[in-house]
Amino acid sequence: MVRLTVCTLLLAVSTACVSAPPVVPRAAPRAPKVIPVPPRPIPSRPLPPLRPVQVVPPPRAETSAPAAIDQGIRALWAAYPDRAGIAVLRDGAAWEIAHRGGEPMPQQSVSKLWVAIAILQGVDDGRWRLSDPVTVSASDITVFSRAAQAKVGATGWQTSVGELLGLMMTKSDNTANDVLLRRAGGPEAIRAMLSAKGLSAIRFGGGEHLLQAGTAGLAWREEYRRGQSFQAARAQLSEATRRAAMDRYISNPPDGATPLGIARGLLRLKRGELLSPASTRLLLGLMEDSVTGKARLRGGVPYNWQFAHKTGTGQDHAGRTAGYNDVGLMTAPDGSTYAVVVMIAEAYRPIAERQQLMQGVSATVAANHGR
Repeated sequence: MVRLTVCTLLLAVSTACVSAPPVVPRAAPRAPKVIPVPPRPIPSRPLPPLRPVQVVPPPRAETSAPAAIDQGIRALWAAYPDRAGIAVLRDGAAWEIAHRGGEPMPQQSVSKLWVAIAILQGVDDGRWRLSDPVTVSASDITVFSRAAQAKVGATGWQTSVGELLGLMMTKSDNTANDVLLRRAGGPEAIRAMLSAKGLSAIRFGGGEHLLQAGTAGLAWREEYRRGQSFQAARAQLSEATRRAAMDRYISNPPDGATPLGIARGLLRLKRGELLSPASTRLLLGLMEDSVTGKARLRGGVPYNWQFAHKTGTGQDHAGRTAGYNDVGLMTAPDGSTYAVVVMIAEAYRPIAERQQLMQGVSATVAANHGR
């Protein structure tokens, strides 16, 4: 796992794929299972030079999806009543499994992945360094941002680009996202990056504060950065206003992306097509270290597989959630990698049922790998 200190971020190295016996098929777990991982010690001396990303090709070229994976995921998708999109791709294979895979769905915090890529592209280009200092003040705090808010005192929080990147990707902090978004050049810069890298099925909104205000039915005001001002203003809105705002957002999300578009982008990230080898390793390491969504896709991933992911969760209103997502890369012990995306655009079912869908998808992939 990658520590959130700048030293560890800059000195992260890739982990070579190790052969292991085939994964024993097992049913999707019915309850979350969290496996504690001991922290890595901070290295006392410089590590060896970074090596190129190792991409292990699949043992054979597959032109059609394995029947067990295809049929299993189809059954899970068909049985789930909310509007959900699923995409599963295997690196090096020609097949794609997709259900509602071409429909734009709310990303919510999944969009932090694109901010991270833009920041690391700036590092690769020499425009800034992960060690560059950043001061986060009370005027930078945005909504739903506990981690950063706890660090900002009377004189602000003295941090760095690298530490903010870690906080954004491992704890999905909204303030870290918006501060780095400004560093990257704002929403237009992210959209330009997505276009330049051929990620055309992915939209990017105006940042977390504008996205959350619009979803609630509010026009953003700077006073919402303080305390519970945003929640208080939202509570004053009428039922009709809240419902209409959520309807508009879900029907045409400014941060919408298709499950297939995200899955293809994840595989391109894994292959080193979006960033330098060092930045690719760093970002994937942060995604592996994520502490969010332990009972989503991660709940169905076997302990001896690698898993790097990003979650996204929208606001709740009247029993409806505007986006409930998990997108990630599952890597088997033999080095084969799958991009797995589950996006619930409009979630009504209890959280446990949403998690069971996600766990079922990742467990189905793992249980039938190599068959």
